[in-house]
Amino acid sequence: MPSSPIDWIAAELDQLDSSGLRRRLVTHEGPQQARLRVAGRDLINFGANDYLGLAADPRLGQAVQGALEIEAWGSGASPLITGHGTSHERLEHELAEFEGTESALLFASGYAANVGTITALVGQGDALFSDAKNHASIIDGCRLSGAATHIYNHADTDELRARLAAAGSYRRRLIVTDGLFSMDGDLAPLAELADVARQFDAMLLVDEAHATGVFGSRGRGVAEHLGVEADVHVRVGTLSKALGCAGGFVAGSQLLIDWLVNRARPYVYSTAQPAAGAAAAIAALQIVREEPRRRIDLLSRAERLRHRLLEQGWRVGRSTSQIIPVQVGDAEATMQLASQLYEQGLWVPGIRPPSVPPGESLLRISLSYAHTDDMFDQLLDVLGRSGQFKNR
Repeated sequence: MPSSPIDWIAAELDQLDSSGLRRRLVTHEGPQQARLRVAGRDLINFGANDYLGLAADPRLGQAVQGALEIEAWGSGASPLITGHGTSHERLEHELAEFEGTESALLFASGYAANVGTITALVGQGDALFSDAKNHASIIDGCRLSGAATHIYNHADTDELRARLAAAGSYRRRLIVTDGLFSMDGDLAPLAELADVARQFDAMLLVDEAHATGVFGSRGRGVAEHLGVEADVHVRVGTLSKALGCAGGFVAGSQLLIDWLVNRARPYVYSTAQPAAGAAAAIAALQIVREEPRRRIDLLSRAERLRHRLLEQGWRVGRSTSQIIPVQVGDAEATMQLASQLYEQGLWVPGIRPPSVPPGESLLRISLSYAHTDDMFDQLLDVLGRSGQFKNR
């Protein structure tokens, strides 16, 4: 066959194979829940971000069916053309009320919310200050913004302060951080970050994607949990994790939302999500309000599981959340351990570079309210017999 300009991809894929870093799609059958069927195997699912067990909740499906009868499925256009329906508007009002802010805005995904918001707030002549372990959507938003980007060591507010002090003259300054870090399961030091933002007259953006619905007395996230909501200028969240739906959102002042409507390109130029999906998210928010036991029980069981993993000699880092990393280090050893768990009926994803830095590969255990004590016992039993992978 004649050569093609994309033939180079084969060699690059071979390189990924040889280094143990190639990824492949996994198709599951049936609903996303605590038990998952993959390639004909029934697995206990510790890989999903369905923290409150809502992804397969029938109340969400009922909300979708009701909305379909009124608004059908496709949105047909971007929100600024004809795509913004009554369910979208209601969800934005519900999100603003839930978050205790003046307004909120829906995006097609949490990724789009971060990229769109960061690039709307800063550009050339501005400065960004981003935690070294922020999510890829934040990293890409920083890159696309054109602003001078300064990366500070993970959760190191002293270094952040020093970088701001040495940054020189900029039009605007934006500090951006995850509230709950998706790989390590630890919380950002938001009180200290808020102090730094005040000192340097900087905007503060917090991505609460993994904390919405889980942390805080009302489930608003880490900012509520740590009592600093009033100090966070921009809150980004997602509907696709604890809420079991799809899409992202930004909550804040009416001034902020009005600006994003005009300048957030992923919002302006994307077709709106189906209105029926917005109806499902409204139902999920109601469950979060009415059933706080879900998040309380989830975090309590996460603490017990962390304690038992430590007793077995595993390293779990600084996790204080429903995300528990089992730190292995070596990428190949990590995937071998993930494969061993798979053979024993456990779906626990191995996380390798570039999702984590080289030498920091890990298994990420994502807990759900739907998990049972028996499921935890099975996981601990297999890990307890896998000591050869510790501290590799």
